[in-house]
Amino acid sequence: MTITSSAPTSTSAPATWETEIVRSGPARMTLALLRIVLGWYFLWAFVDKLFGFGYLTPSGSGMIDGGTPAQGFMTHAEGPFADFFSSISGRWADYGFMFGLLAIGVALITGCGLKITAIAATTLLGLMYLAEFPVGADAGTYTNPLTDDHWVDALAIIALALTKAGDTFGLGRWWGGKVGDSWLR
Repeated sequence: MTITSSAPTSTSAPATWETEIVRSGPARMTLALLRIVLGWYFLWAFVDKLFGFGYLTPSGSGMIDGGTPAQGFMTHAEGPFADFFSSISGRWADYGFMFGLLAIGVALITGCGLKITAIAATTLLGLMYLAEFPVGADAGTYTNPLTDDHWVDALAIIALALTKAGDTFGLGRWWGGKVGDSWLR
């Protein structure tokens, strides 16, 4: 079955979402800045948890001082998933968590490997969300009983990967030439 239209035909290609939005200069720059800001967010979390600068990680509690960035979070998990997180906590979880923060931060800042980064970041953020579930348990801390910034960050990173935001102010185009159009891009 063919659907016809009485609209006039044009010799130029029709405008698509990709040509109008994704290739728009201001949109590209905004996505690139969002990518860099989110990258710094993850990279700073890594640095603060490594050295314990006194922001979210108390001074003297950094990983280099013997602190356990993931274990403390996982062993104090509350809600229906508390037993699961307590059972998988261990020093290996600290190293995995720290590697994830570093890799996600560097990938977002450089614009390389955004597809795999979107998968890794969504997984990490999803696990962190479940460790705090239910979100609304501490009503003084959260504004919504089901969603929080973990959802927003994960969706933003997925959008960055889908729009090839690493190509602007980043090494995404170069990276894409090295690995092709694979899931590593």
